[in-house]
Amino acid sequence: MRILVIDTATQALSVALLEDGQPIGHFHEIVGRGHAEALLPAIAALPDGGRADAIAVDVGPGSFTGVRIGIAAARALALAWSVPLHGYSAFSLIAAMAALDHRDGPVAVTITGGHGELFWQLFETDGRTATTQPASTPIATLATQLDMAQFYGTGAEALVTARGDGTAIALYPEAARYNLIAELPPLAPSPLYGREADAKTIAERAAS
Repeated sequence: MRILVIDTATQALSVALLEDGQPIGHFHEIVGRGHAEALLPAIAALPDGGRADAIAVDVGPGSFTGVRIGIAAARALALAWSVPLHGYSAFSLIAAMAALDHRDGPVAVTITGGHGELFWQLFETDGRTATTQPASTPIATLATQLDMAQFYGTGAEALVTARGDGTAIALYPEAARYNLIAELPPLAPSPLYGREADAKTIAERAAS
């Protein structure tokens, strides 16, 4: 079975075509905000144009625009190819990657957010079992809340800088490592924002 994995939730653009769990083609590059222009060419460059029996897409949290770009492309391809589509969490993939070298204590995953905040979630040492819900917290506040020695993810360096100590290990979700979380329950292919939306309805504004 072939699975196309699409990951645009962070500054990285990462796509991979997996066959029976093993990557047979992949692309991974830090593109910043260039996902919209680079995503479809990256998929087209995969074996057989990335054609797969199923599609998995990173639903965040992370870059609001990046997450939406990846989901929109995944939905379009799933419809065109008549194949199933499901989502996965950026936290879960980064945690699973971190756990390969993590030795003791919780795995703390951070992802760069907006408005001076970091998305974060804690996992058990195995990197597979979440012990907290996804959250978004101002960096200065989070620096006083977490006391781990190591932090992983795209927001790790900012957090360690704010704390003044600790080790930052920058990790971006890599589509080619999707096999690490393939057995986790699938998520709906809809954005996982990690915090409340900035926009509110008229009723919500009236009640606040």
